[in-house]
Amino acid sequence: MSSDALVLVRQEWEAGHTRLEAEREDRRRYHRLVEQLELVVDELRKRLGQTFTLAELAGVYRDSERWARETVEERAPSPGWPRDLSLVLAAAFYAYQRGAVDYEP
Repeated sequence: MSSDALVLVRQEWEAGHTRLEAEREDRRRYHRLVEQLELVVDELRKRLGQTFTLAELAGVYRDSERWARETVEERAPSPGWPRDLSLVLAAAFYAYQRGAVDYEP
């Protein structure tokens, strides 16, 4: 992945995090979104482990909608969850990127 593409995908993750934080006022909805985010982060740990680069993380992001959809649907579906999946994914990847060996804010 090129450095320009990595910058763009990280901006997408940050936008997801920002959208998630904007939901804090609706505590119930925010709690559901965070629960789904935690499921995605758990799945990322299984897929990537704890030693990874940002490029490796971005590579997993390309195929994440399929496996995240299955994970959330199985373990934490809530009304309207499919429309929130892109937000949850981006926010989860935003949070998980901090563990990358080459992470820089």
